[in-house]
Amino acid sequence: MSLFLDNAATSFPKPDSVYREMDAAMREIGVAPGRGGYQKSLAAARIVFAARSALAGFFGVSDSSRLIFTHSATESLNLAITGLLKPGDHVVSSSMEHNALARPLHLMRSRGVEVSFVQADRDGTVSERSIAGAMRRNTRLVALAHCSNVTGTVQPIGEIARTAKAGGALFLLDAAQSAGYFPLDAEAMGIDLLAAPGHKGLFGPPGTGILAVAPGITLDPFLVGGTGGNASSPDQPEQMPERFESGTMNTPGIAGLKAGLEFILKTGIAAIRAKGKLLTEQLLEGLRATPGVVVYGPAQGERGGAVSFNLDGRDPATLGFLFDSLYDISVRVGLHCAPDVHRTIGTYSAGTVRVSPGFFNSEADISYFLKALHEIKAKV
Repeated sequence: MSLFLDNAATSFPKPDSVYREMDAAMREIGVAPGRGGYQKSLAAARIVFAARSALAGFFGVSDSSRLIFTHSATESLNLAITGLLKPGDHVVSSSMEHNALARPLHLMRSRGVEVSFVQADRDGTVSERSIAGAMRRNTRLVALAHCSNVTGTVQPIGEIARTAKAGGALFLLDAAQSAGYFPLDAEAMGIDLLAAPGHKGLFGPPGTGILAVAPGITLDPFLVGGTGGNASSPDQPEQMPERFESGTMNTPGIAGLKAGLEFILKTGIAAIRAKGKLLTEQLLEGLRATPGVVVYGPAQGERGGAVSFNLDGRDPATLGFLFDSLYDISVRVGLHCAPDVHRTIGTYSAGTVRVSPGFFNSEADISYFLKALHEIKAKV
């Protein structure tokens, strides 16, 4: 039995429709949009337009041209941060950030941007009061993750968005662990910049991502070049989304992402969330009933699909190796690209074992994992 429990990294498997649509885009179209007036290029453009429109509707973005396709949430966050901030600006973030957000902020600090990382509590929760207390007259941006990729902690983004607005700042949300799991309406929730990957909860392939940009926000591109139009000018076009989509687009990936979103819409995000809750609660119950296991993150209330634990001081890397080599179970071990999170919850520098069920897992899968844990515990 091969068991994949690392869906916080990449959801697997994908719905069959994702594979079919990607294959068709490669075999039947095979070209990029905007690179010709012939039928295949126009067909590619229709795929991209339909995907952009559907994703804009899903995320509450009324003007679909302000939803940009990128190659990852990391690229989206880099574009938002480096495209917005200038020397002398101030940013408020938190100790619960993935390196995809933390590293661009550290980079901008070296370029004259001031950055404050507020401390979360031991469960990983960031309070709006801490955000408000860190804001200054020159605070340009509040930026944080909706849901932790280590602890599953869900932040109170409604309250934090209102706090940012009250202080005159924009709000950037890293939705890497929440897009596709929790309803997100950027305009209704006060999210000015929303970054999300395609390959996690949206069931798309790797190499896809989005950045939604609220009206009135101007960003500088960090990649310029061919956009398929306006070719006579040496300057990057001003209009969106072309301003931020230089180079050959990942049309097969976008076709797969569109199919992943259609699967969510057909299945219902409530049903997907209910399945995730069922498996996560079964996992948490089994872990907490196992002597010697320490589970991190909130003890109750809403949480995402990532569950981190350690066993009696044993090395997480050793446990991950044994799960893989003895039971063919894929889990993530170590720092999960989020060292400050581990400093916050007290697991730096060894990290944790992270288990993240997905929609295509079953209760039998979780039972098999827990059985394997008990057998490994008896051996090591």
